[in-house]
Amino acid sequence: MLNDVSLDVELYEGNVPRQFKYSELAVATGEFSDKEKLGEGGFGSVYRGHLKDMNLHVAIKRVSKKSWQGKKEYESEVKIISRLRHPNLVLLIGWCHDEGELLLVYELLPNRSLDNHIHSMSTVLSWPVRKEIVLGIGSALQYLHQDWEQCVLHRDIKPSNVMLDASFTPKLGDFGLARLVDHGQNSRTTALAGTMGYIDPECWHTGRYSTESDIYSFGVVVLEIICGRQPIMSLAEIGDSNIHLVKWVWEMYGQGWIINAADVKLNGEFDGIEVERVMVTALWCTHPDRTLRLSIRQAMNILRLEVPLPHLPAKMPVATFTAPVENVPSEAVTDSSSSTMSARTLNRFSSLLR
Repeated sequence: MLNDVSLDVELYEGNVPRQFKYSELAVATGEFSDKEKLGEGGFGSVYRGHLKDMNLHVAIKRVSKKSWQGKKEYESEVKIISRLRHPNLVLLIGWCHDEGELLLVYELLPNRSLDNHIHSMSTVLSWPVRKEIVLGIGSALQYLHQDWEQCVLHRDIKPSNVMLDASFTPKLGDFGLARLVDHGQNSRTTALAGTMGYIDPECWHTGRYSTESDIYSFGVVVLEIICGRQPIMSLAEIGDSNIHLVKWVWEMYGQGWIINAADVKLNGEFDGIEVERVMVTALWCTHPDRTLRLSIRQAMNILRLEVPLPHLPAKMPVATFTAPVENVPSEAVTDSSSSTMSARTLNRFSSLLR
């Protein structure tokens, strides 16, 4: 259970704009009507609301009363995101823990999450829009890793945690698994956290998270944006076996066909040199040796054409860390349906990158 007194102090010191009463948010959502529900996850539901006194449309996350992990994420989120300000981060409007309820109030972003667009056949994002989304996510990550007073490890970077405003400007959100560390330090947690397909493979063994872990997730998301494919793929040409997106793109690169990995829905309407540069940068971000990965500042400098693109090995290097252990505890590891995954299940996926 949350310590309400200490949490109040943290929130007020963090200059959160407003503390709401439960009754205010119930009115704003029509008593949390199903018709106002935007989505539902393992730790609660999100509703559309209208704050009449502010004339503001908002998204309200309601934590499930049965979710212990949801309570932990609520506490983490309000303590971290309430202190952050960046144009590519979701803005927290306010919070509420009243009448046994835990609620977070965010700006409402009309184009919903990025994953709704990457894999949609009805709306196809153009290459210029995709490129700006990549730069926007990278800008947010640079702020979190290097430009704020402390280093923020997000630990769950994925398309469903990237929201899009009316102009398709990306806003990174959901800081429930985030950790604050001093610059240059790792998170010392020994519990797995994140989402299948986006987790740095080394974390499966050590449980330790770092800026390099976030960089890996960023690289996977960039490839997903460009290729229009899920991180865990099933391809008929390899006998319907699963393969990780990173490995598949790296193989395409080694064969000199990396442009063919671009989303077929683009119909070739893109600058080939630009697309290759972004994909190779993403591969550097997902390098099996985390010591050789780009920092987010280096990646952004390359993407903005400020420095040359370093030469990438034609063959994906073999990771040198040992095989994942069976008994690493799971803090909040989810698959695409947001159900908790076991360490044994994670181990099976390690082979996809080998």
